[in-house]
Amino acid sequence: MTDSLRNFTENISLVTLFDFVGTLAFAISGIRLASAKRFDLFGAYVVGVTTAIGGGTMRDLLLGHSPFWMSNAFYLVCSAIALVWVIVFRKLLVRQQNTWFLFDTIGLALFTVTGIEKTLTAGFPFWTAIIMGTMTGAGGGVLRDVFINEVPLIFRKEIYALACVIGGLTYFLCLNLDCSNVVCGVVCGVVVLAARVLAVKYHLQLPVLKGED
Repeated sequence: MTDSLRNFTENISLVTLFDFVGTLAFAISGIRLASAKRFDLFGAYVVGVTTAIGGGTMRDLLLGHSPFWMSNAFYLVCSAIALVWVIVFRKLLVRQQNTWFLFDTIGLALFTVTGIEKTLTAGFPFWTAIIMGTMTGAGGGVLRDVFINEVPLIFRKEIYALACVIGGLTYFLCLNLDCSNVVCGVVCGVVVLAARVLAVKYHLQLPVLKGED
């Protein structure tokens, strides 16, 4: 196997793994919040699916591709599995208030990587890949918050989408250091996850834009 073919195979495997795990994590986070709002089962499933596929759908449309979930039913099935998971472990998830944050952060990190990888594979420059990675990671959360009638996280003081940008910049730093795509992706995901966790733990926030007093 040539080096280029080996890198391509590793890249596809990484993207696929991150995509599937991120789908499950994001779907659980969306359904968890929908259950707190006392949505019915169908409504909770819709919120979960939207959280899982929303960002990737916007990315694919902007890249000129058919949305990924239209040719692979796994994403819809995975969201259904997430719904069953929340139903079965509802009491545990309710008691553990940080479970939503955990699954949302995992989904954010993994989807940022898949967004970057897919954009680069499509032949776009690195700055476009960072934007698409951020959209893939944060887009579903925006739609989720709109559906449950909350102000989207990216419009609040919390560092959310900025964590994706930081991860994207780290990805290309690793790429310029001649790291493999697998290493770049893993480091990017870890940085996004760490940035989000540290921002919440230490209450790191962006300045608030104030109007006239």
